[in-house]
Amino acid sequence: MPHDYANLFRLDGRHALVVGAGSGIGREAALALAAHGAHVTCADRDLPAVQQTVALSNAGRDTSDAQGNAALTPYELNILDEQAITTAAQTLAPVDILVFTAATNVRKRILDYTGEEFDRVVALNLRASFDLIRAFGKQMSERGRGSIIGFSSIRATTVEPGQSVYAATKAGLVQLLRTAAAELGPHGVRVNAIAPGVVETPLTEQIKANQPWYDAYAAKSALNRWATPDELAGAVVYLASDAASFVTGSVLHVDAGWTAIDGRFTPPN
Repeated sequence: MPHDYANLFRLDGRHALVVGAGSGIGREAALALAAHGAHVTCADRDLPAVQQTVALSNAGRDTSDAQGNAALTPYELNILDEQAITTAAQTLAPVDILVFTAATNVRKRILDYTGEEFDRVVALNLRASFDLIRAFGKQMSERGRGSIIGFSSIRATTVEPGQSVYAATKAGLVQLLRTAAAELGPHGVRVNAIAPGVVETPLTEQIKANQPWYDAYAAKSALNRWATPDELAGAVVYLASDAASFVTGSVLHVDAGWTAIDGRFTPPN
């Protein structure tokens, strides 16, 4: 039977949960998944923010699915609350696609870091990810299918001063997702990571406000610029769709070559 390549990226009939859909990469991921036919639950601790995501989509196009249901719906979720995640998994089931982007960073050198700051970064970037994978991976495994997509970072492999705990959590997340891929794969669940380079999001406001810092980051990539959040959406759709049916345990770098290039000096001919 010939493959239906024309619909390889379509997500019709699937339910996606995007955690962190109130802004940045999460918002664009939610809009992109909906554009490819998925019903998307837009989750964030900031309910007005996800309501704005839904409103933006409604203002831009018809977002109803084939049954006339709204393609995006808002959902308030604090992923620092383990019980809230358990409740969400029960309330929103079945979920076919889980995407989570929420993260925080405290830019300090190790000797200046406090224990409270360490715990805060680990709690959101790693523990909450663990709770999401556990809750939604369980129901996906029981149903025999699903795709889990977590957002790591180039900082999982390349670091700089002031990125210690953030980098550690992003490296830890990769190994957590890889292990989940190994454990859930036999049950039909795929688990992958996306590792962005520098992206213009609320998390990078501190850098954007410092022009030399901003320019130095832009110069580090092969494309000599930062990414915009919508440039990560294609990777999300790909990993969520049947186009990636044999892809699991992978890290997809969307970093304009940042992790491939060793410096910016061009040797003479």
